[in-house]
Amino acid sequence: MLRDVPVVSLGRQWRIIQAKLPEDWAHARLGLTPTNPQRLDRAAALLGPLTPGRAGGTLRFEAARGGHGSSPAAVTRALRRLDLERIRGTLELVAADEVAPTAHLRAAPAPEDVPLAESWDALAASLPGDWSDLYAQLDLTSSDHLDPAALALAPVNPLRYGPANGFRFRVARSFGYGASSGMTRRCLARLDERDIAGTLTVLRVLSDSKPVGTQGPVWYVGGKAV
Repeated sequence: MLRDVPVVSLGRQWRIIQAKLPEDWAHARLGLTPTNPQRLDRAAALLGPLTPGRAGGTLRFEAARGGHGSSPAAVTRALRRLDLERIRGTLELVAADEVAPTAHLRAAPAPEDVPLAESWDALAASLPGDWSDLYAQLDLTSSDHLDPAALALAPVNPLRYGPANGFRFRVARSFGYGASSGMTRRCLARLDERDIAGTLTVLRVLSDSKPVGTQGPVWYVGGKAV
């Protein structure tokens, strides 16, 4: 049984536990014991999407890879909510199961397991140093999330594209059409806070554009300006 120092944030404790898990782990059963027992109910509420159970003063829940249960990213998001409310405690690994040999090809986490704000950071870091405009696509894992996602993404002016469960939007680095990079990340972080998962893709990108007499470049997709 792994036990971390209680003063360490819960998100940090989870990262430490993940680092100690076998490379091919499939399910991890976790126990969270709040330092202040009076905050147990609030902690259970914030962990709601993980469907925690109670065993005395400890909350029990699972993390799973492969689509059967709460993903590691969902656990990260839930624990982040507790950290934001300063709910301290001890997170421990109760047990872990490894995948069967035939499932080793699924050991790598799916793209939607990565929080969207972190996906944005990774995409931004991979862009040319002088990028100026980009056109992005967000594919959601469930159509149930379309309406709440549209509300959270409103500042970036998200647009539906065909029947797909997702949106497309523009980002401008310093001026022109599109939301700023900072606003884009904040909107994606709101989706993470609501446990809305998806895959983020950069469809088109321009570097060092210098518009004259216009607010910025225009792309034509399917005969329509975007």
